[in-house]
Amino acid sequence: MVVLATKLYVGGDAGDRALDSLDSLVANDLGDLDVEWTTGLRDDDFPSVTLTGDDAPVARNVLTEEWGAITPHRDAGETYVGTLDSWDEDGFVLDAGEPVYIPTDELGLGAGTPSQIRTRYGLVQHVPLRFVEGEEGEPARLADSERDRLYDWTRADNGRVNVNSATRAEVRATVNRSGHAEDIITVERLGLLEQSIVCRPATDPPGLLSDIGPHLPAEMLCIIP
Repeated sequence: MVVLATKLYVGGDAGDRALDSLDSLVANDLGDLDVEWTTGLRDDDFPSVTLTGDDAPVARNVLTEEWGAITPHRDAGETYVGTLDSWDEDGFVLDAGEPVYIPTDELGLGAGTPSQIRTRYGLVQHVPLRFVEGEEGEPARLADSERDRLYDWTRADNGRVNVNSATRAEVRATVNRSGHAEDIITVERLGLLEQSIVCRPATDPPGLLSDIGPHLPAEMLCIIP
């Protein structure tokens, strides 16, 4: 079994659709591997995938590479994935099966309070983020690869609108229904329910957010280059 480092925190029909979407994504990830699987949901909202078959070890590695994995033991200096749970005046708290605190100085994302940094980089709640486990007695830090990805978002010629609480298909459908299909490049999946709408260079992210926001029960943050 592998516990994926992305959360399913919506209920009712939306939760059922999200779990169906996850099952389809897992099928796509595993391709032609000789493996069978079942998806489930833990009490802490992390989905689990139980794997059987000759290629089960390979399948676990594939899913861990694609999604990150929640593990009971983490080694110092290794990179893992946690979801953004909360923030305060001193740093971020990631959920990696247990709280992982990253002080502001270990974010490496420039000046500002954690709240300002979160807004600047469009970090909606529950978005998966890669971190490096600290040595004993030392805090975790945001992984260099994560810092590079977030800096790239702010340095690009085009802006973004990041969204949570919706699948990629739901976000794409909302953009299309609002008449903005030609104003975006793509919807990039950040997690199961966290998406990044990549705008065309001429598209104004706040204007796009204003138009689609009423149609999505979600947190939405703009990234303006």
